[in-house]
Amino acid sequence: MRILILGAGGVGSAAARIAARRPFPKHVVVADYDPARADAAVAGVADDRFRAAQVDASDQQAVEALIAAERIDAVLGATDPRFTMPIFRAALAARIHYLDMAMSLSTPHPTEPYRQPGVKLGDEQFALAAEWEASGKLALVGIGVEPGLSDVFARYASDHLFGEIAELGVRDGANLQVAGYEFAPSFSIWTTIEECLNPPVIGEKSRGWFTTEPFSEPEVFDFPEGIGPVECVNVEHEEVLLMPRWIDARRVTFKYGLGNEFIEVLKTLHKLGLDRTARVRVGSVEVSPRDVVAACLPDPAQLGDRMSGKTCAGLWVRGTGKDGAPRSTYLYHVVDNEWSMREYGSQAVVWQTAVNPVVALELIDSGVWSGAGVLGPEALPADPFLDLLAGDYASPWGQQELAP
Repeated sequence: MRILILGAGGVGSAAARIAARRPFPKHVVVADYDPARADAAVAGVADDRFRAAQVDASDQQAVEALIAAERIDAVLGATDPRFTMPIFRAALAARIHYLDMAMSLSTPHPTEPYRQPGVKLGDEQFALAAEWEASGKLALVGIGVEPGLSDVFARYASDHLFGEIAELGVRDGANLQVAGYEFAPSFSIWTTIEECLNPPVIGEKSRGWFTTEPFSEPEVFDFPEGIGPVECVNVEHEEVLLMPRWIDARRVTFKYGLGNEFIEVLKTLHKLGLDRTARVRVGSVEVSPRDVVAACLPDPAQLGDRMSGKTCAGLWVRGTGKDGAPRSTYLYHVVDNEWSMREYGSQAVVWQTAVNPVVALELIDSGVWSGAGVLGPEALPADPFLDLLAGDYASPWGQQELAP
């Protein structure tokens, strides 16, 4: 398979390091707007199957030209979600497979943002589903860790563990610490602001999709493998828009363990208007406030040697088991930062995100995963993915039974 990884930040660079250990990629282009970042990502793998390129991901025609020049079979979008649609359309025009970890952006409802959704995450992509089906190619959306592995867990739970599902509840928490910084997010602050300050979406079978206020419905969830209890709150995320399309569940939620300090920082940014993406004039230049915030914070990809602890992504499923008895199960995946830095030189959060699209690319290359159209991970069989992740990729997942 000939692959284009678009974006050479933390996740894109980690994906390159992971793919370099696998035999299935025949040719991999790592491209970025900043050629130095692409060069560094390729230098880090020291593999002659990989080469660096410069491209503006917002320029659909430039992406199409790169795809054609390199005879690409599949493109992985590892940029922030502002650039999802140009990459998505370029892959469709080129008639190649497409994967992303962040779907097209949402727009809050103009008059009732905390009651009903406006433009939902992924709406722009699903609007082109018929064209993708006609192309015969697969647009696999939301195949990071969350969304991504959490959606694979939903399919696994539906197939093997539950006869009836009352709630699919994604729960994400960590005990990561970054030495030397008072505030240092472990993932893109641009994306974190987008998902945390937009109205969270909840899915209910009887009601459809509806919204609530940011950071609503706090609950304490006890995460496994020594992480412990973390307060989690509602956050906008793709799983809530993906899972109900293929999995029968009465309710779907996403809650993120942010911590009170992180929440207060985000609220302050919002109050000051520093979460805005529209440009403002400062002296003789125009800048996006959110881009300024991102530029002032450390690059998450460079924090690994200062980080310690573990990150956990998982799905809490409640309902009735295959035996007809009440059941409550947490399916999860934990990555220890010490392990990911030692083995791959990537910090835990970006490595955990990056491994899943590489697993998916291998399954697509082998034909184990196939399809045409715009599909989420839960539309495809879970067992091959989980077996490959725990086996050849040496990253096991866990299952914990909880009190029903």
